[in-house]
Amino acid sequence: MIWEELNPSLISTNIKAKDFSQVMEEVGTLFIKEGYAKDTYIEALIKRENEFPTGLDIDGIGVAIPHTDVSHVNKAGIGIGVLEEPVTFLQMGTDDEEVQVKLVFMLCITDPNKHIDELQRILEIIQDKEVLSKLIEVKNKEEIINIIRRKESSL
Repeated sequence: MIWEELNPSLISTNIKAKDFSQVMEEVGTLFIKEGYAKDTYIEALIKRENEFPTGLDIDGIGVAIPHTDVSHVNKAGIGIGVLEEPVTFLQMGTDDEEVQVKLVFMLCITDPNKHIDELQRILEIIQDKEVLSKLIEVKNKEEIINIIRRKESSL
């Protein structure tokens, strides 16, 4: 299961950011500090987000799933960022549709062939608006992990 290895050190709540670049920096720094990513990771995330937006509107809740090339990654992991106020991301698959994102699932991917599978498994979890609402409200990292694991075990 993709969520089994969730590391509380890769979860940040109450993120204060003006734009998506600051979100990338905040959550991306956790990956670098914990040894999941190289120093080039944040810059690569921002560049990729500009080229291939990752914002999604899920029943009125803005979610983004940023990730980048495996060359910037040391080991696989998922980070979660809960924003204090929504930040504008572009809608996945568009050049101009904006999404006000409140929740970020950041990926460190080591196997480019499994990346689509991981995204699909994440989408299975986050398609539940009730789960997203809980994740936005909860400030405790362990409770965030428990909410996700409970949802995953019910699938």
